Amino acid sequence: MNKQQWLKQAIVVGMCTTIGLGTLMATGAGTAPVAAASVSATSKASSIVSFGKKYLGTPYKFGASTSTTRNFDCSSFTKYIFAKYGVNLPRTSVAQSKVGTAVSKANLRVGDLVFFSSGSRANGKNVTHVAVYAGNGKILHTYGSPGVTISDLNSGNWKRTYLKARRVL
Repeated sequence: MNKQQWLKQAIVVGMCTTIGLGTLMATGAGTAPVAAASVSATSKASSIVSFGKKYLGTPYKFGASTSTTRNFDCSSFTKYIFAKYGVNLPRTSVAQSKVGTAVSKANLRVGDLVFFSSGSRANGKNVTHVAVYAGNGKILHTYGSPGVTISDLNSGNWKRTYLKARRVL
């Protein structure tokens, strides 16, 4: 093989390699570890929400102990259900609002924490309540009566008092 043929061959091989790698990147082939991590987080999030739903109707009590499941306040509830799946959250909604990474309302995923400024301690800017995004515009949380419940994030009080969300999974 002369020098000119060798050069042509090298160019063809280089182009094929470039096209091949570009195709792999564009199709997402070879990204199994990322996909597996995503599936794992999604699975954990679904498990957390399912576990939390077992407590529907459990009474609300402000300042509830984290060592009981007889009653919850909003942050003791999130702390408890996430801990069951190895996620250690701080005790208060204010502290929980500072962990994980920020996520926009438009990009919420099941298991994201959502925060509100509602109730008697609210001023419209301070975090006073936390809930878990349960998917399809619903939140799983506890407050007053009826206790642990599912509410619509995009209507009424929850739409009006929404502040931000954080992803901890």
